[in-house]
Amino acid sequence: MTDATGPQAAPSRVPEIAQMQMGDIGHALRRGLSDFWRKPMMGLFFANVAVMGGWLIYLMLFLWHMEWLAIPLTFGFPLIGPFLAVGLYEVSRRLEAGQAEWRRNDIFGVIWRQRLRQLPLMSWVIIVYYLFWSFFAHMLFALFMGPSVLTNVTSSYSYLFQPEGVTMLLVGTAFGAVFAFVLFALTVVSLPLLLDKELDFVTAMLTSIAVVRKNPGVMLAWGATIAGLTFLGMLPGLFGLFVVLPVLGHATWHIYRRALISRD
Repeated sequence: MTDATGPQAAPSRVPEIAQMQMGDIGHALRRGLSDFWRKPMMGLFFANVAVMGGWLIYLMLFLWHMEWLAIPLTFGFPLIGPFLAVGLYEVSRRLEAGQAEWRRNDIFGVIWRQRLRQLPLMSWVIIVYYLFWSFFAHMLFALFMGPSVLTNVTSSYSYLFQPEGVTMLLVGTAFGAVFAFVLFALTVVSLPLLLDKELDFVTAMLTSIAVVRKNPGVMLAWGATIAGLTFLGMLPGLFGLFVVLPVLGHATWHIYRRALISRD
């Protein structure tokens, strides 16, 4: 990655897409765990931002008596995970390059300089996508349950076990899976790619989609791994995310390195 952030930075060549193997997932997870072990405080810092954000969301819903929104927001919350992992990518990039001695401010400085590159545009794509998912979940609830049920959702969740509630959960899960997969395809390698290379965010997203198209089995398995580990991390009051998010963030960098072959 070049430190040049202005218009003088020369564009990078688009990397070639590699043929991946299932073993790449295990390799990435092992490297991710190793990176977290070597620099745990960085991982814990970025995980703390996500966990505190999640607690704040649930606290606000409780105070506003809108606990029913916790269900769609819980499933939508991981959609913003890639945005929080940029700092972890930089840590892994430095460790991979043999740069083990640096200060935390060096990482924050790299993140700060991204404001002049393409990452903010990509971040807006993720944020708008997450907001649209939240709106869609709300609309789906109203479509299946009607406005009358809203008067009782804060005192009982029995409505979810009614025929309409079960149908809503099934349809919402199906649509949510599609939403999550599309965002996954757009971001699986695009964020680390934008951190590492001088490319525009559209090219990065198209490259990410091309990686998924060339390696559908591996990418589906990687997406399922992310979803499964994130879900397990969210179960104990989000506390598990203090470990899961750093490991997955570091591992995503190593998946990126396995998925693309640099031509620079």
